[in-house]
Amino acid sequence: MRHPPRLSALLAGAALTMASTALVVSGTASGAAAAPLCTVEYSVTNQWSGGFQGAVTVINDSTALNGWSLGFDFPAGQVVSQGWGGKWSQSARTVTVVNESWNGRLDSGAKATTGFIASWTGSNTAPAAFTLNGAPCDTGGPTPTPTTPTPTPTPTPTPTTPPTTPPTTPPTTPPNPTPVTGAPELRVSGNRFVDQNGATRRLLGVNRSGGEFMCVQGYGIWDGPVDDASVRAIADWKANTVRIPLNEECWLGLDNIKPEYRGANYVNAVKDLVAKVLAHGMTPVVELHWSHGQYTGNSSGCGDVHASCQKPMPNARYTPAFWTSVAETFKHDTRVVLDLFNEPYPDRATSTAAQAWACWRDGGSCPGIGYEVAGMQDLVDAVRATGAKNLVLVPGIAYSNDLSQWLQHRPTDPAGNLAAAWHVYNFNTCSTETCWNDTLAPVAAQVPLLAGEIGENTCGHAFIDRVMKWFDDRGLSYLGWTWNTWNCNSGPALITSYDGTPTAFGIGLRDHLRALTP
Repeated sequence: MRHPPRLSALLAGAALTMASTALVVSGTASGAAAAPLCTVEYSVTNQWSGGFQGAVTVINDSTALNGWSLGFDFPAGQVVSQGWGGKWSQSARTVTVVNESWNGRLDSGAKATTGFIASWTGSNTAPAAFTLNGAPCDTGGPTPTPTTPTPTPTPTPTPTTPPTTPPTTPPTTPPNPTPVTGAPELRVSGNRFVDQNGATRRLLGVNRSGGEFMCVQGYGIWDGPVDDASVRAIADWKANTVRIPLNEECWLGLDNIKPEYRGANYVNAVKDLVAKVLAHGMTPVVELHWSHGQYTGNSSGCGDVHASCQKPMPNARYTPAFWTSVAETFKHDTRVVLDLFNEPYPDRATSTAAQAWACWRDGGSCPGIGYEVAGMQDLVDAVRATGAKNLVLVPGIAYSNDLSQWLQHRPTDPAGNLAAAWHVYNFNTCSTETCWNDTLAPVAAQVPLLAGEIGENTCGHAFIDRVMKWFDDRGLSYLGWTWNTWNCNSGPALITSYDGTPTAFGIGLRDHLRALTP
């Protein structure tokens, strides 16, 4: 959906706070007479074998600065591969971060937060000293090494890479093998999802909204409980999939987000929910919903540069870094599915469909969009560069409701593990069986198709009943929007309580899922 509801301060009690590891360096120049120059906070927000994500916040404890340069040395040979919140460069062990045009002014007491992704070998020792505009910041003593543990997930078999060009007709297959128990390691085979036994799988379930908007609005991380009981209630509907919308600024730890809801706290909360979904035998789909980039053109959801609404396309500044970090986090578990971007709508900004689809795939300087765009190919490349083989979902345009040129413009995937994502509501343009037959059926004949969001604003289920029948007849996948206790008129809500009590709309999905399960 484009517009999850704005929450009141009454929801602040739903905030979920988790501990993070941070190194605070108090900066004072040598000599008792010198005024403090800066304070630097260095933290490792996520770490994996051979790589990590970090954040560096500099606080100006002196007079106002018009332009700043932060410097430090990595003691263990770490190498930065990308950064944000500043212009990053590295020579040997020496790293320099220079302000961007939009954060160069640093008043006394003000701070700037930057982030990065880097490689490491042997040890990941924290920098011992920092400088601001060339002046040293006294560390005040030995610098502790970040204690963020390196995850050691159970390795999973590398899926067999399918042909890069799928057949144009559904493949003929032998009788379906026995499906694996629990959440499957999914891969694409022709136009089907299959598990590690080769059994055909459908993704059927719900969306769990909250992670995209609560943190940026300053109220918490999730909207409502995400404890074991609430996840078990989803499984009790016989759902086998939960889509989890995310916010890139919260994941990357940008400083416009409250500290308790960003960086390591946010990442750990997402990992915890993913683990709960897996523990109940369901497939987690982690998805980028809200992103950075100022857009005030046609159909703009907000004029804010920050990730506080749906933007027409991902941005080149932060989104590839987001997907690099997310892919590194989950690449050892191919049960986790990656959904690249919620609802692209470059067609509302550009003047022609050809421009819209070119922007969608290739990014760059797109007509009508005032920031540098990351195209779907850029995001696939970012994921695969980490070595991740996870199933990747690629949405269409027109808020993911148009797949008419998806096949002609689909990104190239060296892992051969891409599927199409589509959204539909009763108020969308492509909301009839005629449109589905004309535009969806050709896509579904070549690649797996998931309706990542289905819903209606009628507080009933007559429309999704039609959607589910069309998809059932073709063995396709769908997820209801959304497992949240909202007013079903303002945003389709499946439940009135997190114990799984359905709305009149939710009854349609719940009963249908239960009827599909033997």
